[in-house]
Amino acid sequence: MPKGSFLSKALAATFIVLTISVIGGIITMIILYKTEISGMNPTARPTLPPTTTAPPPVMRLPPNLVPERYTIFIQPHFYTKIIEEVNVTSPNQTMLFTGNSTVEFRCVERTSTIYLNSKDLKVSNPLVKNTKTNEKIPHSSMISHDDESNFLEIPLNEHLEAGKNYSLFLDFEGEISVNLEGLYLSSYVEGGPAYEGDRNAERFLVATNLQPTDARRVFPCFDEPQLKAEFDVTIIHRRGTDALGNAKVEDFRILDDEWEMTRFKLTPRMSTYLFAFTVSEFEEFTVSKPTPENVDVKIYARPDAVKAKSTEYAASITGNILMFYEDLFDMTYSRTLGKLDQIALPDLYPAAMENWGLVTYQEGGLLYEEGVSSLLHKEEIVTVIAHELAHQWFGNLVTMKWWNDIWLNEGFATYMSYFAVDNVEPSFNVKDMYAMNDLHIAFQEDALASSHPLSPPQEDVQTTSQITEMFDSITYSKGATILRMLSDIVGEKVFNKAVKMYLKEFAYKSAEQKNLWEKIILAGEGQFNDIAMKMEPWTKQIGYPVITINTTIGEVYQKHFLFNSSSESSLWWYIPIRVMPDTSTDPVWLLSNERVRNEKFLSEPGKWILANVNCTGYYRVNYNPENWEHLLTQLEVKPSPIPLMNRAQLIDDAFNLARAKLVDVTLALNTTRFLHSETEYLPWESAVRNLEYFFLMFDRSEVYGPMQAYLQEQVKGLYDFFSNYTDHSQVPKDHSSQYSQIIAIEVACSNGLKKCVTMASSMFSLWMNGTNIINPNLRSVIYCQAVAAGGKEEWEFAWERFQTTNDTSEKEQLRKALSCTKTTWLLGRYLDYTLNPEKIRLMDVASTIIYIAKNEAAQAQVWNFIRAHWDYISLGDGAMVIQAVTDRFSTKFELEELERFAKDYDLRSATRAVEQAIEQTQVNIQWVRENKDNVLEWFEKNI
Repeated sequence: MPKGSFLSKALAATFIVLTISVIGGIITMIILYKTEISGMNPTARPTLPPTTTAPPPVMRLPPNLVPERYTIFIQPHFYTKIIEEVNVTSPNQTMLFTGNSTVEFRCVERTSTIYLNSKDLKVSNPLVKNTKTNEKIPHSSMISHDDESNFLEIPLNEHLEAGKNYSLFLDFEGEISVNLEGLYLSSYVEGGPAYEGDRNAERFLVATNLQPTDARRVFPCFDEPQLKAEFDVTIIHRRGTDALGNAKVEDFRILDDEWEMTRFKLTPRMSTYLFAFTVSEFEEFTVSKPTPENVDVKIYARPDAVKAKSTEYAASITGNILMFYEDLFDMTYSRTLGKLDQIALPDLYPAAMENWGLVTYQEGGLLYEEGVSSLLHKEEIVTVIAHELAHQWFGNLVTMKWWNDIWLNEGFATYMSYFAVDNVEPSFNVKDMYAMNDLHIAFQEDALASSHPLSPPQEDVQTTSQITEMFDSITYSKGATILRMLSDIVGEKVFNKAVKMYLKEFAYKSAEQKNLWEKIILAGEGQFNDIAMKMEPWTKQIGYPVITINTTIGEVYQKHFLFNSSSESSLWWYIPIRVMPDTSTDPVWLLSNERVRNEKFLSEPGKWILANVNCTGYYRVNYNPENWEHLLTQLEVKPSPIPLMNRAQLIDDAFNLARAKLVDVTLALNTTRFLHSETEYLPWESAVRNLEYFFLMFDRSEVYGPMQAYLQEQVKGLYDFFSNYTDHSQVPKDHSSQYSQIIAIEVACSNGLKKCVTMASSMFSLWMNGTNIINPNLRSVIYCQAVAAGGKEEWEFAWERFQTTNDTSEKEQLRKALSCTKTTWLLGRYLDYTLNPEKIRLMDVASTIIYIAKNEAAQAQVWNFIRAHWDYISLGDGAMVIQAVTDRFSTKFELEELERFAKDYDLRSATRAVEQAIEQTQVNIQWVRENKDNVLEWFEKNI
């Protein structure tokens, strides 16, 4: 990597003067900056301040200083284009950024030391002042703590006094990252993939990605979420580029032939992790009305994407989503910011980031090309946008005090997106589907003893690794599910009123979950004074309960549901239970772990009752054998009296109760018998997802053949139901039916239904011969099945198309399809490609490996691969990779290898994932040993 260049100490001294009076000195800064730029010379990479290995007093910053405002100057020195000159061996790119910051803060407790956070920065020239008297506060040498605290310690020679205001100036230098963290470099090819390999067509940009603890990589700061401050930001960037930030542009100046300056307006008070800026040559697309009054909404993307009108769908829905939230929350989007920019970045991990006023997305989350992108891709885009815009209130406006309560951000954003998507795209009809999806995702992880509470104690979430581990399915999916249950308990009217009160009281501040309970009490006007007592077992304990109802005697009791039946637990919850055919609106509360009798749990002879109607509660339900039999008979004879969500949930409960040895495995398998005549998506999705566990456990055994034969028979009805659409490469208008059509093709082809495999191979062959008739909605599943049925020729054709397509949706479908081949050496080649960022972008490494890991032909290859290249792979979502790669582990040998991996490798944020994988493997070993013979017998009898 070429060496960077940075500003001289003379310019740093000038910055000190400028920062004291930014407005008055800005013109002087411009003149001096022009003088200094001409004299910059390359230097070695910046060195860090002297370090000490002594641990800091605590991992958290001391509470004695409270930031009020940051004034920040940053200059990224990168070039947007590589210029290779004759007789010059290295191109002109530089990866350095330089700048300075002044933080104004209040002293709330007398101290003689300033602690703040700084990571991978060379920090110099500290200057501490009393902001009222302008008196300098003398200090000793700075100390950089060499541990996860990333503390920058500035010992002072005299005390800062409580009640007084001070400022701290610092120069800093750092290196632009290539690992999608902090301030990082991204690249794209101007003109699209057809110009791949042409250095003249390659373009670069920089962007920030700071959640949760990477603001400290960009500038020294008080990098904790509750320490909110205003930001006054100036970016120095190369001529011909545009700088975007959290706020509107206040001032723009051309400095000289090479540099220009963009200064932004002051932001509202916000957390450091929301600080954001980009510098690029992107083009803008202004969103037309309707948009909120006095809010400019724009979308930025590669010039060729804007030209192809790929930003238009996102533009058409963004304003409506913002206004929907304004109405729902009775609170306007920040008029202080006065703008919302959304930018489609070629590189970003995760999929999107909610930075206030400048939301960043992976391209697939924002770009849609009519006629090329799947219709279902619209749903992905509107869902991601709805989630990120919900964060403008939940997270940005009101922020959790500490990362242990991140569910107040992510759970709310996930839950509220249900309603926004339903409002903007009502024909999608996604609320029930999203609710079921989050319920099942949370159920899966939370059934392990190694799970974690939704809101763990603060002391359990201290290091960066512990904080990063909180961004998981418990936080997102369980958080949303618990909020849905809370809304059902108190009623939608009270819930929405409480949310409005919560947002108004804590606007521009930080909150804890107890503050939400307080607003529920106020909104309910005394009806729900015990809501904290009832809800906190759901948020402060791991797991969830299973209730068992005996309908012959009207008895119900609860226990902690765990896959590992040998685990002991005395946990219990306050459980709201709604039952059919009872029509009362108020739930029956199960208030202890004792056995309780209630007439509502009694069934008439020959009749059934159904608990957890529409799955509003976060718990599983087991019944006495007679009630199970009545329910299964109803499903086979006439399923419609059972609500659609519960048809799916009966399958999910039965299979998971069988995994926990609470019911016989044959009962679970019997819940799938009615599917031969079922065409709705939710029951089929539930069955396929649960049978996937059987495939994972048995696809290397003699059970595999009979299981495939059974599913081939069961799916024929569903496949034939859509065959007229599929054979003509068409899709039904109904959104849910589009999902059912895809699941029909996937199950039929993957289980060897001949007419399905022939259809997929024929359509793919036509494409290889020059004509792609495959409907965009069906491309992902047909590409995969055709590559699976084919060989080298089909795989290499798909790889060539992956490299040359410029459509993000098509690229994603092909990237997934490439993992479907059954040819092991091709899978090995694909795995090797993930190590080359020119072939597979870093942000896609984890998901690509996960796709390959789902292929039974790649089991041993992937496990060996991640161990050989863990340092690189773990830069992405190492936790998700571990989960996917170990899903099939069900032998003692695999358990021992996994335990050795846990011992020998630096797991970082994948630590909990590995612990859960070990526990799950132990469960798998026992389950296979106890159930294999019964499962084989059942499938052989039911073919």
